[in-house]
Amino acid sequence: MQHELALERRNLHGHFSRDLAPALTIEPGDSVRISVPNSGWRLDSGEQFRPLDERLDGGHALAGPIEVRGAHDGQTLAVRIDEVRPGSWGVTFGNDHAVRWELADGVARTGRFAVTTRPFLGVLGMPPPHGDFHTTIPPRRWGGNIDCKELVAGTTLFLPIPVEGALFSAGDPHAAQGDGEVSRTAIECPAQATLTLDVRDESIEWPRARTHDAWLAFGLDEDLDEAARIATDGMLALMQELLGVSHDEALALASVVVDLRVTQVVNEVLGVHAVLPDDALR
Repeated sequence: MQHELALERRNLHGHFSRDLAPALTIEPGDSVRISVPNSGWRLDSGEQFRPLDERLDGGHALAGPIEVRGAHDGQTLAVRIDEVRPGSWGVTFGNDHAVRWELADGVARTGRFAVTTRPFLGVLGMPPPHGDFHTTIPPRRWGGNIDCKELVAGTTLFLPIPVEGALFSAGDPHAAQGDGEVSRTAIECPAQATLTLDVRDESIEWPRARTHDAWLAFGLDEDLDEAARIATDGMLALMQELLGVSHDEALALASVVVDLRVTQVVNEVLGVHAVLPDDALR
């Protein structure tokens, strides 16, 4: 079944909390179409969404929370990104300099430059299992502001579920971004997206993703070296599952065919994703 969360105040929030009431309750396997402003709560018209609560809406504009009936701590939430459709414009900041992009036909254009768009949602996640208020800025093991440019339509993101019902939220659309997101912003744009949420009766420690041609394992930490270690360990565990090899054999193979990429370095908690392409091992 497909549901819709309209662009309305009751369907948006700017922080994570296990105490937020669900905007929608769905069955596992259902799809949800969402509409969200850009990270600064700007609409496709360019106007700022109103009303806003200065404390509660200080983070990214997120649609949700979406409760998945029967989901509970210890399971895995599978988030399939079916479509991300950016609005007509976006903006990127370099300190105080703003670059405005016009978005049309898969291309982002300024007065001088043009880039191909690869739209995705920067924030996909669930609230921590403790506390009543959490900023949207840092990513966590349960997802959030991961800002990985590989999470485009056709990709499935796997997240460990921290709370009953999952209480999943999404937002922060990007029309395009480089690994690292070095200015703190990508092409920040309003967007519509369709996501399918399912529940797997298995346990994972850190996020994983399946793209059309690769497996990804994520590491998140305030220290980049530790984030890289977590991503590597996650990939080694995944390779053992997929290939039926030992830890040491996976380590040797990974040193030959797995790439470590810096996801982002600007969200307080840094990100690394390990990539295993389908065609790396024959």
